[in-house]
Amino acid sequence: MTASPSFLGLPDQLTDGGMPRAVIFAAGHGSTYPGKDSSGYVLAAGAIRSASEVDAPLIEHWDFDVGGPLFNGKPPCCVDAGDVPTTMYDNAGNRARIEAKTRKILASAAVPIMIGGDCSVTIPFLAGFADRGPVWILQIDAHIDWRDELHGERYGYSSPMRRASEMQHVGGMVQVALRSVGSARLTEVEDAQRYGSRFVTARKVHAEGVEAALQHIPEGAQVVVTLDCDSIDPSIMPGVAARTPGGLTYTQVIDLIAGLGKRARIAGFDLVEFYPPADIDGLSAITAARILTNVIGTIVRQV
Repeated sequence: MTASPSFLGLPDQLTDGGMPRAVIFAAGHGSTYPGKDSSGYVLAAGAIRSASEVDAPLIEHWDFDVGGPLFNGKPPCCVDAGDVPTTMYDNAGNRARIEAKTRKILASAAVPIMIGGDCSVTIPFLAGFADRGPVWILQIDAHIDWRDELHGERYGYSSPMRRASEMQHVGGMVQVALRSVGSARLTEVEDAQRYGSRFVTARKVHAEGVEAALQHIPEGAQVVVTLDCDSIDPSIMPGVAARTPGGLTYTQVIDLIAGLGKRARIAGFDLVEFYPPADIDGLSAITAARILTNVIGTIVRQV
């Protein structure tokens, strides 16, 4: 099988031996529920990297409407470190490897950008920031993900925000694009609100703009962003396991990211829950690739 290209054709290390500003890596499996099959998510990183190929020659004029070129007129300062080896059902081992990779990137003073994987990979990704707190979390997701456990598993895709609330280095969280069913039973909603999570529904963003979410992020805060692809409307991002009408637009997502970069500091970013078997004509892969490109551009422009 032919290996997928790197994201945007980026190298695995900088040619001048310098330290990168951001490091991309992928993790296909996290903590899979018993009897569930997470193998479809392993295809996500390859699909996104392949979709980015068409834009690789264009990075010097990306994107005029959001302040391109991508690297702000300087040499590329982002690398693609490949994949963390993960194995379905090796839940504890997968978590340990993802957390270790995140810590290693942070130790190099770079911003880690992870491609999942379902939402369960977010838990060890966030755990990797334990020595970097306090960090705030901006979750962009259709679901609140506050289940305590499901099928006996406490680290699965329904629980990342519940587990994050238990991490001492997490200073607070803002949850954006919420709508629909799943992981939002009354007791879970009450627990999230009691913790102090700020809920910003998709409907509120449509009515008031991305500032409805950004206003809850303390100015100057370090923020880890977790973007679940089902936060985006399925007419734009059909390649998800839980298509939910009423989601954010592509423009709202990149405006939210750019606005965050001006208000605070993106300390880490993950993109999860892209499910290639459900994609249509590669639309979701293209959208995900372009969101990640805008994330890189925002990180490059941070002080």
